[in-house]
Formats: sequence, C-alpha cells, structure tokens
Amino acid sequence: MSTFPAFSGTRLIQTLKRFGFEVVRIKGSHHFLSHPDGRCTVVPVHRGETIGRGLLAQILRDCEITREELCQGG
Repeated sequence: MSTFPAFSGTRLIQTLKRFGFEVVRIKGSHHFLSHPDGRCTVVPVHRGETIGRGLLAQILRDCEITREELCQGG
C-alpha cells in the first residue's frame, strides 16, 4: 500500500511554486494556482490541517506531477 507524505496547504503551495506554479487568486481558504503551460489546480489552506491523501492525489494529477517528484521538491 502506497502512502503519501503529509503536506499542509502552505507547504504544498511552496513546493508547487518550485515546479513553476504561481498563485493567481485566492477565494476564502482556496488558493488557485496556475502554470505558464496551462496546468492549474486549487489548494485549500487551513491552519493546523494537512491535505488529505485523496485530495493530494487529485492535485498531483491536475499538476501532472508524480509523488516521487513531489517528495524531491522540484
């Protein structure tokens, strides 16, 4: 069984920025990120909470990033 690392929303956004993503807008706790090549995703930022494993998997699919690439940090 594979396991995803625990990421808070803020830490995940910092990691995605190393892959070239930028925050384009914020609505409430949802940060909308976009990449120059057209990929985009939404990351919720809630203090003291980590991103669930299913949501993290969906964000990685949206960003076309593998779990191994995420763990290496870009």
